[in-house]
Amino acid sequence: MKKTIGFAVTGSFCTFAAIIEQLKKLAETYNIIPIFSYAVASIDTRFTTAADFRAEVIRITGNQPLDTIPLAEPVGPKGLLDLLVVAPCTGNTLSKISLAITDTPVTMAVKAHLRNNKPVVIAVSSNDALGLNFKNLGSLLNAKNIYFVPFGQDDSKKKPNSLVADMTLIGATIEAAFAGNQIQPLLFTKG
Repeated sequence: MKKTIGFAVTGSFCTFAAIIEQLKKLAETYNIIPIFSYAVASIDTRFTTAADFRAEVIRITGNQPLDTIPLAEPVGPKGLLDLLVVAPCTGNTLSKISLAITDTPVTMAVKAHLRNNKPVVIAVSSNDALGLNFKNLGSLLNAKNIYFVPFGQDDSKKKPNSLVADMTLIGATIEAAFAGNQIQPLLFTKG
């Protein structure tokens, strides 16, 4: 029987093409329940429209996204997931997870899932992860049941505080997290 993973998507829209590629690969191994932040569910961008992204995710996973807090809340009490991925995880969402704020479907799903002592995999994508948000990143690096997809600076000259996960390592990070391990090396450099 396939394990069930939640795949929570937040509004780092520039990473959506990479996320779609990873969803296709993961769908071969896992049953995937998509979870959308309010921004993902409603904002059209130069990268895609909300409706087109939703349709593609449904086509790949075969499941409707959980896109409201009431839809995401049962993740914990009903034990719906074996593991939860947040990819991309914006700095906004990273800070809310660090501070246990549950005001979006994604943060509600994370809180609800963590209550079951099951793994959460975070693929950070933030222009401020090495800035004011660094304390939240550091806090989560030391948190129980939180695992990070390896990350690095995507443009250290123009965006010195920016970090982005290597989305191609989501699958490997999931496998390591199921075994209770943080994939290493955690940091990479481009170029």
